[in-house]
Amino acid sequence: MRKNKLLLIAVVLTFFYGCYPDDYVGGGGKDDDGDPTGVDPDAQKALDEADFVLQLLHYADVDGNEETALDAVDEFSALVNGLTNDSDYGSQTLMVSSGDIIIPGSRFFAAEQSAVRAVTGSNEPGHADIAFANAVGVVASALGNHELDAGPGEFSDAIQAEAGGGAEFIGSAFPFLSANVDFTPDDDFSIGTDGSEANTMGTQVAKYAIATVNGQQIGLVGASTPTLPSITSTGSLIVSGEGGNMALAAEIQPAVDALKGAGVNKIVLLAHMQQIAIEKELATLLDGVDIIVAGGSNTRMGDNDDSLFSGDGGFQETYPFITKDASDNPTLVVNVDGDYKYLGRLVVGFDAHGVLDTNTLDEYLNGAYASIASVVSQVNGTPISTVTTLQNALNSVIDEQFSNVLGFSDVYLDGRRSQVRTQETNLGNLTADANLWYANLLSDEPVQISLKNGGGIRTEIGTAVLPPGSTDPNDVEFTAPENISEGNLRAVLRFDNGLVRLTVTAAELKDILEHAVAGSESGATPGQFPQVAGLSFTFDTAGMPRTAAGNGTRVSELTVGTDVVVSGGTIQGDASRTFNLVTLNFLANGGDSYPFTDADLSAPNRVNFYEGTGFGEEIDYPDANLGNDPGANSSFSYTGGEQEALAEYLISQFPQSSPYMEAETPASADTRIVQVNPIN
Repeated sequence: MRKNKLLLIAVVLTFFYGCYPDDYVGGGGKDDDGDPTGVDPDAQKALDEADFVLQLLHYADVDGNEETALDAVDEFSALVNGLTNDSDYGSQTLMVSSGDIIIPGSRFFAAEQSAVRAVTGSNEPGHADIAFANAVGVVASALGNHELDAGPGEFSDAIQAEAGGGAEFIGSAFPFLSANVDFTPDDDFSIGTDGSEANTMGTQVAKYAIATVNGQQIGLVGASTPTLPSITSTGSLIVSGEGGNMALAAEIQPAVDALKGAGVNKIVLLAHMQQIAIEKELATLLDGVDIIVAGGSNTRMGDNDDSLFSGDGGFQETYPFITKDASDNPTLVVNVDGDYKYLGRLVVGFDAHGVLDTNTLDEYLNGAYASIASVVSQVNGTPISTVTTLQNALNSVIDEQFSNVLGFSDVYLDGRRSQVRTQETNLGNLTADANLWYANLLSDEPVQISLKNGGGIRTEIGTAVLPPGSTDPNDVEFTAPENISEGNLRAVLRFDNGLVRLTVTAAELKDILEHAVAGSESGATPGQFPQVAGLSFTFDTAGMPRTAAGNGTRVSELTVGTDVVVSGGTIQGDASRTFNLVTLNFLANGGDSYPFTDADLSAPNRVNFYEGTGFGEEIDYPDANLGNDPGANSSFSYTGGEQEALAEYLISQFPQSSPYMEAETPASADTRIVQVNPIN
């Protein structure tokens, strides 16, 4: 099936991307004689002469906008249906994911409800998106960071089969792969035999596997970002590959070599590295990897004839990225944006020695297939019934959550990854303010400062739509939400971390902020980037990033209230004077490598959210009067929880008669986090 040469900018408007002769037959069809049209004749000849042609379908990162993902999943499944039944290449299909299939949030927890269990046969959190992956025929997935956000135990439960008590769920019908993660210290996991056929490895984890496609063996290797221990909860799992991309490649290469030694000469790496620049460099360092399916960066790759999902502002990279491996053989890197908005399709030929032939690549076949009705029609796709039934069940649960209105905003609340991890945003301010307000309700001592990580804010509240006729991201129109609901809070603050109060010195506060901006640089979106209340600071990425306690030089100015703590990069006054700070338990326990667990900042009695204990106990909130929680919203969060704090703040401060009014500003106009030479 061939793609249409259309660029869909909004739901209702399409236009031709280029001009074609009068006898041109658009993509998605065949001419009157039934012959394929649209493919470059040279590419078609190369495909016809190839020893083997692979149709690789892929997706990842269904961890962003909950509403978008759930709305798009049925049409996403229809794309899979159409392309796997394609008369030209359907029989040569391999469907994979590069990770972040599951994440704590509304879909994750809605799986516990009876309406969803009636479809999946399970009430285990996370089983809804595992069921989606099974339905679309995923053969293997990389281990992403969000798979572990609720802890290794919850992830293990999410991929295992469940039976008994009237429930019956097969678990993941495919393995999760990672060559640089050692699962053996955790007894909860079923560890498969490396190099086994992937279709026999359901519910298992392993380093690598084999998929047989149309009689040919394809090697599948997984790899995860070495930063897993600092960005999620790894428990006793051992993660290797730190120390740069050479070190990471050294962890992956043995799996590739093992497959080559077994006679497998076509190898796909499923890599979840968070930054596509890492996957691009890995391609040049590894020997024998033909295709890298990237993940974690949500990079929107596409080509000139690809349609855009409504509201998306253009493609960020050309699909595929072509480079060469360590032995000078061609290697391709592919990725598409997440939330079920796109299905990636790569049709590529190999010679008899398993060497990829770039002459077989054609943009008419390859690229990002948007989950929209026009593209579904072009591939003759039909939604997969299991997907639509489960989609309806999830919607019935989630719709109830969005009808629980908590507050109002007259402005778009910016929680986009590209913004909230690189600069102050109005949504970051709102939730940091809420935490500070809530902490002062509960605490017997004044709390001056609120600090949280941008990576904990998972999506925006409101809509961002590109107007018809434009492909310029600067033209995106931002619309305020009609209201702010329980569903919004579950999506934005989906980890619902607990709040804790700590006492820090002036010197420690500067050191904490040095860490917060240590990963900031052009093109980077570090989850540790802060969102704050009660303080303002200035930083410059030209300074030395923090690598050890006290050695960062990026924070030049810092004020808490009217107290000037740092000026000209030097601490002013008594460096040992203290401030009370409210933060997230995830960070207080060293998440995102925050130095709260260093030296005097350690708090060994603090409960770890990812152990599933929850909050609201005196030990977690020192000197607190938990009875001061207003109690207006106790139904979906808990006393001391982040969702609870924001819900109570919205109810108290932003009713319909007095909505939130702080509009988003560019980094150059921010006041809490001031950047010298803003990177965005």
